[in-house]
Parts: sequence; C-alpha cells; structure tokens
Amino acid sequence: MRGSLIALAAAGLIATGAQAQEELKIGVLVTLSGAGATWGNAMKGAAELAAEDVNKAGGLDVGGKKYKIRLISYDDQFKSSEAITAMNRLIAEDKVKIVMGPMGSAPAVALAPITSQAKVITITMAFTPKAMNADTPYAFRPVLPTGIFAKPQADWVVKKLGVTKIAGLFPNDETGQAIFKDNEIAYEAVGAKFVAKEVFERERTDFTPLLIRIMSTDAEAIELDGNSPQTAGLIVKQARELGWDKPIIRTGGDATADILSVAGKEAAEGVYVHQPLNLGMPETKAFVDRWKETYKTEINGFTPFFYVNMHMLFEGMKKAGTVDDTDKILEATLALKDFPSVLGPVNWTGKEQFGRNHQLSAPFYVGQIRNGQAETIATCDANTCK
Repeated sequence: MRGSLIALAAAGLIATGAQAQEELKIGVLVTLSGAGATWGNAMKGAAELAAEDVNKAGGLDVGGKKYKIRLISYDDQFKSSEAITAMNRLIAEDKVKIVMGPMGSAPAVALAPITSQAKVITITMAFTPKAMNADTPYAFRPVLPTGIFAKPQADWVVKKLGVTKIAGLFPNDETGQAIFKDNEIAYEAVGAKFVAKEVFERERTDFTPLLIRIMSTDAEAIELDGNSPQTAGLIVKQARELGWDKPIIRTGGDATADILSVAGKEAAEGVYVHQPLNLGMPETKAFVDRWKETYKTEINGFTPFFYVNMHMLFEGMKKAGTVDDTDKILEATLALKDFPSVLGPVNWTGKEQFGRNHQLSAPFYVGQIRNGQAETIATCDANTCK
C-alpha cells in the first residue's frame, strides 16, 4: 500500500512538473521565398534566437508559470492575400497573441484591421506610415523607416558627393511608393531632385531597359532604397555591366551582403550603403558572431532590432503577469526604459512622427563598400550624419 502511495505521489510530482511547463505560441508571418526572403529570414531568425534564449533558460516565467516558446511560421510570399490567409489562421487556429511580422508594407496595411480587432501584437518591418500610427495600437516597428533616416542621409549625399540629380528604381507596390515619396521629400529639402524614376514589379530580374533609360538622362547617382537586398544586387551588377561608373547609393535597408554576393566584389566596389549596426560594440559583435555560427551566413543588419523587440515583449509579459492580455503586455513593454540589449540600452520613440511610441530608438550609419566589405564613414541620427 505504501509503495502504491509513493508511486502515486511521484506520478503527481511528474504531472505537476509537466503542467508547470506550458507552451507560448508566437507567430512568424514573413516573406520566406522570392525577392524579400533575405529580410523575412532575418526576422524569422531573430524570433528563433530569442525563443532559444528563453527555452534554454528553462522557459519564460510569467505569473508563476513557466512557458516554453513555440514558433509557428508562415510564408506570405510578399503578397497581401497570402498574408491575410495566414494571419487568420494564426489567430483562429493557432491562437497566437504575438506575431513577428508582417514584413512588407502592402501586407501590413491589409492586416492592420484584422490584428487591431483581434488585439494581436505585431512586430513589423513595413516602412509605410499606414503600418504604424495612432490607428494601429498593437503594432511595433523596431527598424527605423525611410521617413526618419532619409533626410540626414540625403543631406550627407548632396554635401559629400556633390550630386543633385538622382535616378531611382522603386518596386511598384505600397512599400516602393511610400519610400519614393520619403526620398523625394528628403532630397528636395537639400536642393536635389529625382530626374528619373523607374518602377517595376517585385518579381522582375532584368533591369537593363530601365537602366538604359536612366543612363540617357543627366542623372548623377542611382538611389536603391526600397529594393529587396537581392534586387539591389542585381541592379548594381547590371548597371556596372552597362558601364555606369557614377555613385550608387543605398540610403535605406541593410543589403550589403546581398549586393556583394549577387553583384560581385568588383561591381560592388564604392557603393554607398545604409548600415544599422555598430560592430564596435562588444554586445552587438557577439550577437553577429552568434548568428554566423548558427546560420552559416552573413547577418542582415535588421535582425538584432527584431531580436531586441521580441525580448522586450517577453519582459513586458513577465512584468504584466500575463501572456494573453495584450493591453497589459503593451503597457508594461512601453514602460521599459534603457532596456539592456545587444544594441546597447534602447528606448521607445515615435509619438511625434507616428502618433505612438512604438518605434525603437537607435543610431544608424552610412557605409561604403571597399575591398569586399562595408566601412563606416558616417554616424547618423534623425537630424544629421557626420
């Protein structure tokens, strides 16, 4: 009899331990195929590494319970229709409350009414003002959009390179339209203008006709902001093959690794690129090294920002004492100040520009590709690059 009681007690302890380790599902809705896959995999990897941190530590301690993180991933193919289908599934079937994504502007705009009504927190890359504003209470954006970094970088381009006539190639979608508008305003504010603008569908790979038209104008530089990393690499490669020897500028979005791999070291030489990271910071370098060791690829500079945003939400859950009440999670997450991270201490900003402090605040940099790697040549904030 005593042996049976001991066995039952042991079984009870095992059951109690099993119940203590509950599951917290996090959605990942990003572009994992096609031209935008570099960004999508950067976001997915950020979620994976953040989840790995929590799970290796024994789970997320919230309200006296331990939660193991499980990621549920879907590929939206950079299409609004696919994004809507996947988000509805994440909400209705998978019962998620936090989603890494959406990535692109068009999917973000399409999903905003759905996620707002369901009170699902999203972590988006979308640069359009429609993706994060006073009407999107559950949307976070860890990366700086063109509206913030375009002006100081355009000012730097005009002053340092002496160019005032710009040509641009932009995707024919919500992202491309929003980024072109921000760039146009930024360049015009410092005395420059677009003398040529070519738009194209995301799937396009042959840019020769568009580049020939650009080269027939008096353009002094080509602007690549808004293009996916792989597309930027293709444009650099084809422009150099056509004989373009003037500046090529990428004022937004980390694409250095893809420009080098697709265009090649020789063609990429001298290209000016946006850099979101300072590898002189030990914590940042350690994270980059971890990425390379884990995924055997170069990191996309946006990855640490999404990783940090996810960890801030985890901390918000702990402080709020809930994994389900997204209003309480939001309040606790937004109350975090000087949060220690792989980017250094970070805070929230954005209310003045976007109506909500849901924008991660961090410096950024201008780099130039030299001998197969980007060298930092200017440090920037929202006002200036120097």
